[in-house]
Amino acid sequence: MPAFVLPDEKGRLVTLDSLIAHGPVAIMFFRGHWCPYCRLNVRAVIQAQDRIEALGAQIVAIMPETQEYTEQFKAESAAPFPVLTDLDNGYALSLNLAIWLDTEIQGLLSYQDMARFHGNDGWMLPIPAVFVIGRDGLVKARFVDPDFRKRMEIDDLLKALESASREH
Repeated sequence: MPAFVLPDEKGRLVTLDSLIAHGPVAIMFFRGHWCPYCRLNVRAVIQAQDRIEALGAQIVAIMPETQEYTEQFKAESAAPFPVLTDLDNGYALSLNLAIWLDTEIQGLLSYQDMARFHGNDGWMLPIPAVFVIGRDGLVKARFVDPDFRKRMEIDDLLKALESASREH
C-alpha cells in the first residue's frame, strides 16, 4: 500500500507506517459527512469495534473534506478511530479511486455545498473502498465498488483483519 501522511480531525499528521506498527489496519475511503451510506457503514464498523480491537487491528477513515467536516463526521458518528483529510483527493488519485462528478451528478448533489466541504470546486469524490493492510504494509484484502451503495460486509472485514493479525 502506498505510504501516506494525512492530517486527522484534530490536525495531527498520521502516517501509514505509524498505524501498521501496531497491527493490521483497515483503511476506509468515504465520500463525505453528508453521505447517508457512509454514515450507515461507519455505524456498522463502530458496532464491530470491540471485535476489531480484540484482533489487535484498527480502522482509519479517509475523506476528501476539510478538517471542520471530518471533525463533524467523527463527532456525529462517535467514531473511535481517526478520520483523515485527503484534501483534493491526492491520496485517492494515487490509488485510482478518485472520480470526477459530471454536470448531471453535480446537479443532483447541488443541494450540498461540496465546494465548502472540500475547500475547492473540483467535484471529485473517492470511490468508497476498504483496504486491509498487514504489518508488512501489503494489502491483504480490498473492496472497491463504484456503486457507492455497496460496501465491504462487516463479516468480510473482520475475517480479513483476523487473517492479517495472524501474520507477523
